[in-house]
Amino acid sequence: MAKLIDLTRPLVTIDKNAFPPPLQPLFRIISPEVDFVGNDRGADIMCELFACPKSDLPNEEGWAEEMVTLSSHLGTHVDAPLHYGSTCGGAPAKTVDQIPLEELYCDAVVLDMTRKKGTGEAITVDDIKRALDKVQYQIKGGDAVLIRTDHDKFPLTDPVRYNYPGMIRESALFLAECGAKIGGTDALGWDRPFPKMVEAYQATKDKSQIWDAHFAYRDVEVYVIQQLVNLDKLPPHGFKVAFFPIPLVGASAAPARVVAFV
Repeated sequence: MAKLIDLTRPLVTIDKNAFPPPLQPLFRIISPEVDFVGNDRGADIMCELFACPKSDLPNEEGWAEEMVTLSSHLGTHVDAPLHYGSTCGGAPAKTVDQIPLEELYCDAVVLDMTRKKGTGEAITVDDIKRALDKVQYQIKGGDAVLIRTDHDKFPLTDPVRYNYPGMIRESALFLAECGAKIGGTDALGWDRPFPKMVEAYQATKDKSQIWDAHFAYRDVEVYVIQQLVNLDKLPPHGFKVAFFPIPLVGASAAPARVVAFV
């Protein structure tokens, strides 16, 4: 039997006041808002529904439920082509519910980029080629390429977690040219950190510095999965991964349960 390894980041609520001020714009894709309705409040709801006293319920308890508010890009999620633009390769861009499940269950390879951990540097084509050579793997059509940075090991409130190495246009397109259909990362984002991209753009006014690794996939269809975890627990290759998002109709992304079958 295959061993199942969960690559999905657990969603835990964080006190917004404990989140570093420079990171506040990221809070909406890090922490959900959850109203926990416990068994006591559930009993009140059930008593109103059934017009019964609490004494008619087991231990005077009702159901528990939660009211959750979250971004479609919160936690481990699948980006659909619509996230990068209204068109992809000249055709209307797919929404997340339009992605065929068959394309989201595939062979995967893990590329170790941990030597760039905490730098915020670009992951180049040469970096990709060296990592592939190291694990003696050639990307084939339909593969998922998972970028391991180990940034999932930092606490969610640690600013270092958000200074991850990220892809650039050239390396993103290189993966697509090799046949990859999915690009995944255990970092917050696929591109370089936003402060790095903003700094590069402001210094040069070069529009190609703006969200270039995502915008690269306006030209060729690749699905991006961000905020993975446990890539360090996987072999370099020889396994499959299921990246199954909630079918949120018309959406640019949706949270997903991502599981490796090793």
